[in-house]
Amino acid sequence: MGLWKGAVTARRYRVVGQVPQGWREAWRERLDAMAFREPTGTTGKEELEGWVQIHNLLDTSFSRMDRWLYDPFAVFALRVDKKTLPAKLFSATVEKRCEAWCAERGTEKVPAAVKREIKEQLEEEWLARALPRVTLVEVSWNVRDGWALVGTTSEKACDRVRTRFHRTFGLELQPWSPLDFVEDAGTRSSLVASGPSAFGGEA
Repeated sequence: MGLWKGAVTARRYRVVGQVPQGWREAWRERLDAMAFREPTGTTGKEELEGWVQIHNLLDTSFSRMDRWLYDPFAVFALRVDKKTLPAKLFSATVEKRCEAWCAERGTEKVPAAVKREIKEQLEEEWLARALPRVTLVEVSWNVRDGWALVGTTSEKACDRVRTRFHRTFGLELQPWSPLDFVEDAGTRSSLVASGPSAFGGEA
């Protein structure tokens, strides 16, 4: 967090690629197409991800441009949901169920296949009740000048955003080195990543 409010912790990227004419409507459609979707049924340990409004992670519609487009900035966030189980408690519960299985049958050892079935059943039960761990990574994109801030320094989270960004917009996020701020002549700082020709003019 931090791009929308609070202290800023972020990485800066160049946005490389051709921005089309009429990009505002195009970006709205693409954000809606790649927005976060609430699961319709019980989910397992797979991760779910998608774009959400930066104001509230439950807002997944981008139909209102005034909620995410502040020319020249487009702001949104990547939401990632993942369910996890408490490892030690899960293991202890499996052992207890195995002991109960043995007691019912008067045996001292649970077959490997039975133990695997017990684990799978318990995992399914617990995941059906578990709430996901939700992470949110904010993105602030200066569409006119061709650069973006990603609100995290985590390499894994940044890579996830870069992948989703490319799938959504067909543009690349390339890391911006501090040296990129200085031109060869050592004069003014440069904030233009793609240049006016890549921007494609006014929509």
